[in-house]
Amino acid sequence: MPLEERLVEIVRATPTTMQVLRTVRDLSLPDWMIFSGAVYQPVFNSLTGRPLDYGIKDYDVAYHDDSDTSYEAEDVVIRRVAAAFEPPLRELVEVRNQARVHLWFEKKFGADEPYPALRSSADALERFVATAFCVGVRLEADETLRVWAPFGLDDLFAMRLRPNPLRVKGAGGWERTTGSAKARWPEISVEG
Repeated sequence: MPLEERLVEIVRATPTTMQVLRTVRDLSLPDWMIFSGAVYQPVFNSLTGRPLDYGIKDYDVAYHDDSDTSYEAEDVVIRRVAAAFEPPLRELVEVRNQARVHLWFEKKFGADEPYPALRSSADALERFVATAFCVGVRLEADETLRVWAPFGLDDLFAMRLRPNPLRVKGAGGWERTTGSAKARWPEISVEG
């Protein structure tokens, strides 16, 4: 089975991830997707025989709206999305307007490299530290799952963490990020 089909099958089998996808889809946010741990961690869990939601700390919801990049406009969307969920999921869904990440990222994370303005939510996938993490999905109106994976899915399904070639080597908390993943999934291999 092709890797994208396997990813879709795993995401569909993860009830909480599907609940987030359905709820956010119904809110009609511009250029939205979920990405990061809510997508790659169920794959790691499936491959290692763990419960599909093991290790998921949050559900990252990205949207892109450059018509108003103020915090106030983003906060309206954050509150709207939060109101669509009941606790404890309400506290686990994290919403960010990707059109404004460049305004705060370097200051918040002390980045060792510039963070350019993003043109779309999919652009954010090219900013994650490991290629296996660079995957996002969106549930469409017809129930199909659209997948974005700028570096493909081979590393994800091989449980191999390699540095993102588009990032400055050593930047972005590589040791912290890979160490945290390795602690939860010892089967992961880390290269670089």
